Amino acid sequence: MTKSVLIIYTGGTIGMVNDPETGALCPFNFEQIAKAVPEIKEFGFNIDSYTLPQIIDSSDLQPTVWAELCQIIQDHYDKYCGFVILHGTDTMAYSASALSFMLSNLTKPVVFTGSQLPIGTIRTDGRENLIAALEIAAATIEDRAVVPEVCILFGAKLFRGNRTTKINAESFDAFQSFNYPPLAEIGIHIHYNYGAIDYSPKTAPLSIFTGMNTHIAVLKLFPGIQLDLIDAVIHTPGLKGLILETYGSGNAPTSCAFLQKIKEASVMGIIIYNVTQCQGGTVEMGRYETSRELLNYGVSSGYDITMEAAVCKMMHLLEKYTDANEIKKYLNSSIKGEISVNHIGF
Repeated sequence: MTKSVLIIYTGGTIGMVNDPETGALCPFNFEQIAKAVPEIKEFGFNIDSYTLPQIIDSSDLQPTVWAELCQIIQDHYDKYCGFVILHGTDTMAYSASALSFMLSNLTKPVVFTGSQLPIGTIRTDGRENLIAALEIAAATIEDRAVVPEVCILFGAKLFRGNRTTKINAESFDAFQSFNYPPLAEIGIHIHYNYGAIDYSPKTAPLSIFTGMNTHIAVLKLFPGIQLDLIDAVIHTPGLKGLILETYGSGNAPTSCAFLQKIKEASVMGIIIYNVTQCQGGTVEMGRYETSRELLNYGVSSGYDITMEAAVCKMMHLLEKYTDANEIKKYLNSSIKGEISVNHIGF
């Protein structure tokens, strides 16, 4: 049976071409993808494409798009051996993180990719990204996917989606995974890091949970932060979860006034998640006095999670569970490889 891969186009730079009459960028017709990227004809598998009814700039992304993508994947799951999602770079790490939590029992690749330059330009990085993403989406060993994960391919590396952050607005190496190794590196050959890929057994069929509770806030600490600001955030109507972006290994001010606000939020039933401002490293609550008090007030540790994954994980858990203790248990656990297991337990 011939393999088939489905390209899902959501919008973004990679799918733009210059209109010869106006000079403006306009969406590319992916039904004609073989003409624009003739190299893909050399693949020994079929390539189909699906364009969202309303393509978006990724800066306008809403969680409803994640639900739409999950539904498309579920509806076409049996027909394709893998999926390539073409997406704008600005919120790609959020989307890849979200889908990693929303898709359960995934046994096929879901590869996000995009580009810094439109696919029709001379120096575009989109062509190579697309070719490599398609090859990885179709890769199998003994009829099993080589990378059965939600991932991001950009430049010369393939990363786990919920471990990835955009770090550069101009470089062709726009993404990085600071706390987890690449799943593959792309050169003359694609070298897979098999030890880093999730091969845990999946016996149940694919299922999706598309609900996301967006009643959360992110509060980034900085020297001189005003208590009125903290007060305004924690008293946001309907707030259910607060991601506290702390210093270093999860440290926060020890002043009584600040800690009183954290206690107040906790008493109000707001679930608080401690995530470091550092790109690399991990939250180690209790290691220093400056984080011990947060632990005493029931703040959950994000360990080495990315901010993008923390946002999506909290929205996912708040919608899926109602019991606060259960939500905190999963916040403190690795549920889709978003946290390094060796960090859990600090």
